[in-house]
Amino acid sequence: MIGEKAFSKVFGSKNERQAKRMGPQVALINSLEPEIEKLTDAELRGKTDEFRRRLREALASRPDMEQLLSSGTKLTDDQKSALQGALDGILPEAFAVVREAGKRVVNMRHFDVQMMGGMVLHSGRISEMKTGEGKTLVATLPVYLNALAGRGVHVVTVNDYLAKRDA
Repeated sequence: MIGEKAFSKVFGSKNERQAKRMGPQVALINSLEPEIEKLTDAELRGKTDEFRRRLREALASRPDMEQLLSSGTKLTDDQKSALQGALDGILPEAFAVVREAGKRVVNMRHFDVQMMGGMVLHSGRISEMKTGEGKTLVATLPVYLNALAGRGVHVVTVNDYLAKRDA
């Protein structure tokens, strides 16, 4: 029987395997950067309406589409899965738009590892980061993506300074 350490050395840790799986998504986001950089501020803002339209189109075949895209309604597991899948379909472009907005508005560009952190949060998992690694910047990615569905997004912090600064 292979020991846990030996398994990890051969196949990588769970985190390393997850990071490897996210690599193609990050590469796709990065490939969109030159195209997104060329957009005017108005065109960049217009992407939000485009993403909302595409989200509606992706869910149009569902009779419960309005429920999926309205806040205050509890979703079944099937509905959550459908919404997650539709959001996943626009994730690379949405993250590229958020990265560009970050560069323009707060002069901060999301690094690849921060893109991965955003994907982890979007999937409902926990992304552990040290002080100074850009947790607040990372949060902008899944917040934007999930807000496109119109269901509302909550950001919680126990850090009073960040709560006031980033409100």
